[in-house]
Amino acid sequence: MKKYYDVIVVGGGHSGIEASLVVSRLGLKCLLITQHISTIGRLSCNPAIGGLAKGHIVKEIDALGGLMGRASDASCIQFKTLNTSKGRAVWSPRAQVDKLKYQLFVQSALLENNNIDILSDEVVDIIVNNNTLSGIKTINGNVYECSATIITTGTFLSGLIHIGTSTYPAGRMGELPSCHLSSKLEMLGFERNRLKTGTPPRILASSVDYSLLEKSLGDDRPGNFSLFSKNSHRTLSEPCFLTYTNNFVHKYLEDNLKLSAMYSGRISGIGPRYCPSIEDKIVRFSGRDRHHLFLEPEWKGSDQLYVNGFSTSMPENIQLEALRKIPALKDVKLVRPGYAIEYDYFPARQLKNTLETKQISGLYFAGQLNGTSGYEEAAAQGLVAGINSVHKILGKKEMCLERYESYIGVLIDDLITKHIDEPYRMFTSRAEHRLNLRPDNVYRRLGDVAIKNNLLDDNQRRVVVEHNSNFKTLFNIVDNSSVLWEGSRHRAVDLLKRPGVCLNNSAFCKIETSSFNEETVFEVETEIKYSGYVNIERNRIRKQIGLSKNKIPKNFDYSLIKGLSSESVEKLSKVKPQTLAQAGSIGGIRPSDIVIISVFIKSTSDVSCET
Repeated sequence: MKKYYDVIVVGGGHSGIEASLVVSRLGLKCLLITQHISTIGRLSCNPAIGGLAKGHIVKEIDALGGLMGRASDASCIQFKTLNTSKGRAVWSPRAQVDKLKYQLFVQSALLENNNIDILSDEVVDIIVNNNTLSGIKTINGNVYECSATIITTGTFLSGLIHIGTSTYPAGRMGELPSCHLSSKLEMLGFERNRLKTGTPPRILASSVDYSLLEKSLGDDRPGNFSLFSKNSHRTLSEPCFLTYTNNFVHKYLEDNLKLSAMYSGRISGIGPRYCPSIEDKIVRFSGRDRHHLFLEPEWKGSDQLYVNGFSTSMPENIQLEALRKIPALKDVKLVRPGYAIEYDYFPARQLKNTLETKQISGLYFAGQLNGTSGYEEAAAQGLVAGINSVHKILGKKEMCLERYESYIGVLIDDLITKHIDEPYRMFTSRAEHRLNLRPDNVYRRLGDVAIKNNLLDDNQRRVVVEHNSNFKTLFNIVDNSSVLWEGSRHRAVDLLKRPGVCLNNSAFCKIETSSFNEETVFEVETEIKYSGYVNIERNRIRKQIGLSKNKIPKNFDYSLIKGLSSESVEKLSKVKPQTLAQAGSIGGIRPSDIVIISVFIKSTSDVSCET
């Protein structure tokens, strides 16, 4: 049987969801293939969306019309702004969500979409003619022709679960891996490697002594991820709980370290440094007496808690006994043990900044397949791959977000230019323009991009235009106002730049803000407070824009350039950057190298490479 679709998406995780929805939103027919339709949108690890830097990404996904923010708001049971002790640019929204409601919300969006067909099957082959993708083949022998395919298989490619000395094939707990597609991609010439990640145990909530726990609550006035959600400032009362490991836990784990899958040598994949397993923590941070553990409900009223901070590949009995050495968990019962999972990934330097593969036209990779970790990073990649697959089919200009305009741009640029030797996670420190890449200004940064690329429906477009118009109106009011302060009259904008001074201060009572929502007031305050830094940053951005516009010819031979070190030639030849800006992002490439490349290209071709 053969059937044609414009785009085929392989995998029903967060990346595949955003890819499928944006393809349909742009008017093309999409087929989403997943092993089990019932698991689409599953939050397979922590029951939370957002967090440090990740919250910025969710806001950007929302500004580009994606679903993740709205799904989070609809299923939120606690909302908390992190990093509030630091500057506003790095404040990060995070939501504890009801993972059952989240999954149902996402599945409904897909199942009710007439442009999306969903198939329960497994893709085992990619059909390629003259280095151009033409279709896929499933394990059931079905062939589907298409103009583009987006692979978003997460941890399923040759996945292996490790619990102590037990190892077995799985894509995640209770689900079979995909064992054919990875080998096929390697046969097509793609480089593949192994990574490892893990998840903590789930415990029975009724077996916990809450009197010995610290309660962790969310914001008093919880916000939203999405500008398009209607439930602003709702009441959310679901608490999380905080406890700590201790020396008894550490000693017990240390005595049994040889039973850990990671320390016994059974795992070859590299795990994340920023989110180590509990056994890795006691080795790497041996001087610490305790580590935080957050007990997070997996859904509202859940009798199941996620033990955030206790990721492990220890045997199940060791996990249980270690947890029981914590006073509040002395009678704890496991619902499911923690485990490590090892899987294949394909280094993203094999991709263009559209996330299309460099060697096969029409084939896109997104999500953990590219070496990333996290729901948010995966969803962002799926969105970008979906948009660009449609643009390619329709012959439209590609949509590529730059480092200076979004965290998504930082994410993709890092993936395709830097050496990834552990699961990649976004941090605010990765964004050199973070003072301009704030959550509050996301609709001004990306609203025009979304409208230009038809990513928003009519109502969303109206909401974004109105939001940005309100910002401009209030900003102009404040900019043209003066207030009496300590007996003297001052420009309002000058006073707002002082620490701790906000528009709700009584001195600003004559500036009418009641007709504007809290988000607009906050955004105006923040823009004014950061204006000096932002102006400096925008001057740096103008230089980077020049480099981004300067293309490097395809299959360019760097060995022809005198003055480049052999190390630089090797790195540039391996990554094959598309622009001078990308070349400058490669680790070890110096500013002087960029000048040399620019001068050489300008002198030997018609390609303009002004710096």
